This record gives sequence, structure tokens and C-alpha cells, in this order.
Amino acid sequence: MTSKAFQKKIWDFYKKNKRELPWRKTRDPYRILVSEIMLQQTQVERVIPKYKDFLKKFSTVEKLAKAKQSEVLKLWLGLGYNRRALYLKRTAETIVSKHKGKFPKTIVELEELPGVGPYTAGAIATFAYNQSHVFIETNIRSVFIHEFFSHPLPASPSGRGRGNAKVSDNQLLPLIEKTLDQKNPREWYGALMDYGSFLKKTNPNPSKRSKHHVTQSKFKGSARELRGRILKTVSEKPMTESQILKLCAADVRTTEILRSLVREGFLAKNRNIFSISA
Repeated sequence: MTSKAFQKKIWDFYKKNKRELPWRKTRDPYRILVSEIMLQQTQVERVIPKYKDFLKKFSTVEKLAKAKQSEVLKLWLGLGYNRRALYLKRTAETIVSKHKGKFPKTIVELEELPGVGPYTAGAIATFAYNQSHVFIETNIRSVFIHEFFSHPLPASPSGRGRGNAKVSDNQLLPLIEKTLDQKNPREWYGALMDYGSFLKKTNPNPSKRSKHHVTQSKFKGSARELRGRILKTVSEKPMTESQILKLCAADVRTTEILRSLVREGFLAKNRNIFSISA
């Protein structure tokens, strides 16, 4: 498929199937940062209500920077991967203290922020400032594998693995760069993500053919589920370990998980009482 044919296909799909998402209605880099951090490993449908509630409470980067950590965690609970809330809070503090409240505009400065990697930096620069950068995430990966690697890759020199070879991001990035709409990267990436989301619902997930595909571990019964349950319980009121065990239907993992939550800054312990860190 030629670059022009590919671009036409994506734009035609987007015109008919564009998703109306709240973070697409803003150019505020702070609001875009919030959406990007929330969307990491979390479905859009779950993010939308949390995104609205979060910005109602912390409408500016200054308000988030000044907020108590406990307030941020309590609002985040239910979204999962709670460490992201701490990164977001630290990022806000860094922007206020180091950048005097002004959001960085360069990729280098953005990547220096806590919890902001190459993808998030590229997404902020693109969606907030309409800068033209090459980046990749799961939906974009799915699009390029589906459209440009639909046939099995050649066998290895040994003759093994025909049809099972995985696609590397290094093979996709040149294609992303070649087909990038330089004049309107903001909407172009939105179009790619919408098409990628569509593909995952209507086709066997193309990203499973990626070298970088990771199957998410089972949540039910996991330590991650227990961590979330403990945080939610303690957020309601401080309590002892025995009370936590009783209310959370916890198990032998609880003591070590409590220690980890204290060590990571989620919980504070005063004598034998656990509470959300202020």
C-alpha cells in the first residue's frame, strides 16, 4: 500500500467514525497530560468519568501541585495502577517549582518530567502544540501491523518460524514517519488511534504480532487487586493491620503488601495504624 492510499484510508475512516473524547476538546497541555497518564493500560470508557472528576477537583497544574497526596490518591482509586497518580502529582510539583507553572514545550524537557516517557512526551507535544513527532502506542502499532504486515513474514535463514515472526517497533517507526501528516499531526494521530481501536474490536488483535506485545496478567486474585482493595479500605479511615485483614478478606501476602505500600509512599504507618500518606 502506498503512503497516499494509506492516508486516504485513515482519513476516510476518521471522517465517518471520529470518537468524541473530552481530551480532544482542549489544547491545554496539563489536561492532555492527565488524559495520557490515565489512559496508560486503561480502557477509554473507564477513563472518561475519572478524567472529568479529576479535573473538576484539580482544574490546574497549580491546584494539583498544592493538593495533598491523600486527596489525589482517593480520587484516583478505582482506576488502577495507582502509582500513576503519584507520578502525576510529582510532575505537577516539578512544573510549578522548576518551570514556574509553565508547561514545557520541547520533547527533551517533557521527558525529564516524572513518569513521562517518549510516547507521553510525543503525545503532549502533538496534541497540545500540534508539533510533528514520531511516536507509537498500542493502537498505532495495531494499525501499521494490520495494514503493512498482513502477510506472514519470511522465514528465518534456518527455515524455522515461518509465519510466526514478530514485528518490531523499529520496523514500524519508519512507516509512521513516512506517512505522518506534517500539517495536522494532532488529528492524524487521533485518526490512527480511532482506527486502531476499531481494528481491535473487529479483528484478531494485530498488536499480538508485535515483539513488544505483553499479555496483561490476570487481575482477579492478584496482588494488584489486593493492593487496590487495601488502599480503598484505608482511604476511608486509618486502621490497624488486623482490621485491614478482616475488612479486605486478605491473605498471607498482606503484611508484605502493606510494607510495600508504605515504602512506595502510598501509606503512612504510625505505630500500628495505617493511613493514606498526606
